[in-house]
Amino acid sequence: MNSGRHFRVDSTPTPIEVDAMVAVLEGRHGVWAADVAEFFSTLHSLKGDAGRSWAWANVAERVRHRSDLRQQEHGARD
Repeated sequence: MNSGRHFRVDSTPTPIEVDAMVAVLEGRHGVWAADVAEFFSTLHSLKGDAGRSWAWANVAERVRHRSDLRQQEHGARD
């Protein structure tokens, strides 16, 4: 039975997919979102899956970048 979804094997996530992952992690884990992404990056690295490890590291970096931007905006308002 085909679910209608087409999964890409060993592909790099698009920027839209990374932003979606970031949004979900921030929504579910708040200030811990980057640490959760780093955990998955390390897990995949230890399992020998460099592509997924890199993708999760990219998500962690994006979470931190967004957090820095929010802090800068907050500082500019004060």
